Amino acid sequence: MPFPIYALAVTSFGIGTTEVVIMGLLPEVAADLRVSIPAAGLLVTGYALGVVIGAPILAILTAKLPRKAVLIGLAAMFVVGNLFCAIAPNYWTLMVARVVTAFGHGAYFGIGSVVAASLVPRNQRASAMALMFAGLTLANILGVPAGTALGEVYGWRSTFWAVVFIGLFAVAAIAWFVPSGVAKPTGEGITSELKVLGRLQVWLAMIISALASVSLFCVFTYIKPLLTDVTGISVPSVTWILLLFGAGMTVGNILGGKLADWKLMPTAIGTLVLIALTHLALAEFSHSPAITISLVFIWGVLTFVIVPPMQMRVVEAAAEGPNLAATLNQGAFNAGNAAGAWIGGAAISMGVAYDGLPFVSAATAIIAMLIAVWSQSLDRRGISPVAMPAE
Repeated sequence: MPFPIYALAVTSFGIGTTEVVIMGLLPEVAADLRVSIPAAGLLVTGYALGVVIGAPILAILTAKLPRKAVLIGLAAMFVVGNLFCAIAPNYWTLMVARVVTAFGHGAYFGIGSVVAASLVPRNQRASAMALMFAGLTLANILGVPAGTALGEVYGWRSTFWAVVFIGLFAVAAIAWFVPSGVAKPTGEGITSELKVLGRLQVWLAMIISALASVSLFCVFTYIKPLLTDVTGISVPSVTWILLLFGAGMTVGNILGGKLADWKLMPTAIGTLVLIALTHLALAEFSHSPAITISLVFIWGVLTFVIVPPMQMRVVEAAAEGPNLAATLNQGAFNAGNAAGAWIGGAAISMGVAYDGLPFVSAATAIIAMLIAVWSQSLDRRGISPVAMPAE
């Protein structure tokens, strides 16, 4: 893989770290800023909303700008946002800083994936995207635990200072290694980006992405009580199991890129079937620690096998203006995260046990699989490039 893609992965590592590490520092943040832990938890929600709302706005505003300059600007926004997180004197300043940081998140991964794909031959594009996303998966097994430990010892602000330095290194790496003129925007700019949103296949890909995330977060949001209350695993051991899940995500990300370069839609369809079966197995064997731990790793692998194919699918379906669509797909993943957590919580409130949540996730994965089958059938009928008919 060309070295510039590794430079893009550095930024994705920093972004992944700052997105998730706050979850492990909520008690420290709440105590320091004199708010409740639930109020501190809204910092996670604020970030997610920033990704969903800000990403398409930035993608449209930067549609005609050089891609390298946009990536440097987004990485710089990430640095500034985390700098204000580190020095935030109160809760609301921290909230605004988190949202500003999140604005660059979705746009960076959307535009960065298009740039990564443009740097390699067609049969390696999904692998290039996967390599860029590898920084995100590594953040879960390296950045987040290290950042949490740093914040517990030296205070939560020290974690954000560390992320600032990662961001500065990322800005320098992009400026030095990413070639100028890469993935030049089309002459029509915003018009081209908006036109492709009329294509059915673009929306089907984003819906599949969102449903895949719903399937994940319906259970993953409540993985700790599932492991402790149902499986009987000790609280300290949960951290190691989550690290195992993160390791599975890293393996799945690289595997997903290679499989998508081979057979894109069959990879997506097969993975969604396996995700559904894994959830059914988790529901059936959640009382067995050994089987559950094995399933958690497999679940982690499958969770990220689906990401490169769906990101590549959006980019291909929106070939004439891929930046906005690729960015919106990142918003779809994040919207699925929030919806999955809400659906899981609603199910619990309605009396569904923790070991019953995987059934909900399995059903969601099956729905996503059926949509993927429909999308592939449209390809075979030659409908891939056709816009949705007006009502």
